[in-house]
Amino acid sequence: MAVGIIIIGDEILSGRRQDKHLPKFIELLTERGMQLAWAEYVGDDPARITATLQRTFASDDIVFVTGGIGATPDDHTRQCAAAALNVPLALTPEAEALIMARIAETSPDGRADMSLPDNRHRLKMGEFPVGARVLPNPYNKIPGFSVEHHHFMPGFPVMAWPMMAWVLDTHYADLHHLTQHAERSVLVFGLAESTLTPLMETIEAEYGGVKVFSLPSVGDAQRGEIYARRHIDLGVKGDPALVGAAFERLLAGVRALGGEIVHPVEAAALPEGTVPSAK
Repeated sequence: MAVGIIIIGDEILSGRRQDKHLPKFIELLTERGMQLAWAEYVGDDPARITATLQRTFASDDIVFVTGGIGATPDDHTRQCAAAALNVPLALTPEAEALIMARIAETSPDGRADMSLPDNRHRLKMGEFPVGARVLPNPYNKIPGFSVEHHHFMPGFPVMAWPMMAWVLDTHYADLHHLTQHAERSVLVFGLAESTLTPLMETIEAEYGGVKVFSLPSVGDAQRGEIYARRHIDLGVKGDPALVGAAFERLLAGVRALGGEIVHPVEAAALPEGTVPSAK
């Protein structure tokens, strides 16, 4: 059962707004010892949203969906979820009560006057696929909804992020810190990825449950003088019982190949302009 996220909205794809959900969701998962398996961005295209949801509903993945659950013409997510499930939309009584409570809170006389067209229209935000469960919104009471292991919430971070946390803590606490994970890495200078590849393959073969990763950089002076040089962020991750030994094997292999090693903590401590000695 993997965890994924679908972020919906033309404004993300056009660049009018920058997505903040993906890094925050990764942060929330990491805090709970969970990992994100995949992420997708989808524009406000009903056919594409429906096809995407049909595919993810057919899996056993836990899926978080942000955006498009309002009641304006460019909001299609509720309708697409119903179409993907081949069920109708219906006003959910619990959602109706929450929306009316919000209307009353924001009205001058403290009443939910449902004779007003605007207020009646707001009830559309409580129309969910038949069988859906209400997903509480602590910010303004206007709920999202959950169907199976899919959880739909607004695109506003101030609403979506606490809703994400609530879902993770309420429905998936048994998955928190289920898989133990460790990671160690160094900066490697003077070697190409092609030179390191056989070493990486050997370590993965010798240490089952450990993955070796390689993140090359052509240089990033904004991170500091040491990072301005071409380098590779090289490391191992996986089973904590194996990571230590695999990491030492990696270091020994890099030294044997003549690579220059700088540990991240040492790189951060270097005065600007300092060139570390090879290790």
